[in-house]
Amino acid sequence: MMVPVILDIDGTLVDTNYQHALAWQRALRQHGVTAQAWRIHRHIGMGGDQLVTAVADEGVEERAGDEIRELEGELYKELIGEVELLPGARALLVALRARGITTVLASSAKDHEVDHYLDMLDGRQLVDGWTTSADVEQTKPEPDLVRAALDKAGSDYAVMVGDSVWDCEAAARAGIPTVGVLTGGFSRQELLDAGATVVYESAEELCEHLDERPFGSAVEPPRVAATRSQG
Repeated sequence: MMVPVILDIDGTLVDTNYQHALAWQRALRQHGVTAQAWRIHRHIGMGGDQLVTAVADEGVEERAGDEIRELEGELYKELIGEVELLPGARALLVALRARGITTVLASSAKDHEVDHYLDMLDGRQLVDGWTTSADVEQTKPEPDLVRAALDKAGSDYAVMVGDSVWDCEAAARAGIPTVGVLTGGFSRQELLDAGATVVYESAEELCEHLDERPFGSAVEPPRVAATRSQG
């Protein structure tokens, strides 16, 4: 049977991680919080509902968390025009569609951001669904987003493709394996340590390996899980 694929968007298909890091840094600064860009980047991929506490502290979250998140969204709007597709992003969607693999894009971004990325990818006809912030209560590394994507895929099993340790952790909590890509700025070893079964340079390189496990059309879910436990 065909194993569905859940594709992260930010950092996996579109090159947004550093624009988001800059927007978060500016939003925090306007609320009197100094956070170095490298530290913020280490938490990109984690949902905004958890990022403020992670890069600042609970006091900042309690005092101004919602305002910081709202401001980050406004500041990111000024940068979204600089975002470009990552190598092989649309080709990956085309290749998955050609193989008849159910594909869901998983994002906790706002509706207008996901719409923008779908336009960039010209991807609405290539995927079976997508998530936005409206679909989840808690974001990565909590498993809510992955479970929402599984619901849209009509399956209780899939393979996650993501660029961050938070993708790997959320997928593991949802009981599915992750294939990592390096385009989010996390190292190969970090992704493997977080639970990725294999790591590719980019979506472009991943396209070259779609017919290998865990993407092979003959792979049954239990067999994929066994492969994960062995390697």
